[in-house]
Amino acid sequence: MWKTQLGKPVSIIARRVLSSNSSLHSFDTISPCQFSSTFSNLSAFNTREESRVFQTSLSHAFANIRFSGKNFSSAFAEKVHCWNCNALADIAPFLVCQSCRSVQPVDHSANYFQIFGWEKKYEIPNENLEGKYKDWQKKLHPDLVHSKSERERAYAAEQSARVIDAYRTLSNPLSRAIYIMRLEGVEVDEEQTVSEPELLAEIMEIREAVEEAADTQTLNNIHAQMEDKLRHWSNSFANAFQRQQYEEALTCIQRMTYYQRVNEEIVKKL
Repeated sequence: MWKTQLGKPVSIIARRVLSSNSSLHSFDTISPCQFSSTFSNLSAFNTREESRVFQTSLSHAFANIRFSGKNFSSAFAEKVHCWNCNALADIAPFLVCQSCRSVQPVDHSANYFQIFGWEKKYEIPNENLEGKYKDWQKKLHPDLVHSKSERERAYAAEQSARVIDAYRTLSNPLSRAIYIMRLEGVEVDEEQTVSEPELLAEIMEIREAVEEAADTQTLNNIHAQMEDKLRHWSNSFANAFQRQQYEEALTCIQRMTYYQRVNEEIVKKL
């Protein structure tokens, strides 16, 4: 009997499971949470062997699919076409058509990490960020599409502005930390006052040192110390975020915020 079950295509078994759950209509609209809860039960299978075969086959079928946010990536979840030539999008996010090179409307569902082709991770390859940013600007900068239609020039201006904002956000460890926390639904109060006496005393002492600095060398030394502290707390944030310890991550952000503000004061004096 189990040999007969092995011959059933995965798609047939999957449709049976999907049809048994009224909240799911197709793979195109299923979210990761729905996917997990639906197939963890596997109540639609006739035999234990069929359940095992389905799970094995499905894991192979979905091995190369990545989840992003609450749904699959936009390229998988919906079919997007170029507004100019109607070509089907072959990459996500769809900023420029590969067929006619037309700039596309902004896809606000794509986050800043996706714009640069990365997963949503705090630690990013900084050496590649500027190169990817320049590549996008070569395709999107409004000055490069001045001869195009008014519609496409408007798209280019909006896309270019969004890529610039993405670059500025991700290139700075503090703003990147705040952004990725908000993607997780964790709000960050950037104006939260310091309540920890030890930190407050340290910040006041550092600011006094900056104000009393008599020369550039002294300021540069303080700046280097702040950079070391920023790196330390950036690494601590990465560790806390990876473990989903969001309260700890928020503490790291608060520390980074104050050390960055000290550096901004130093830059003004240099």
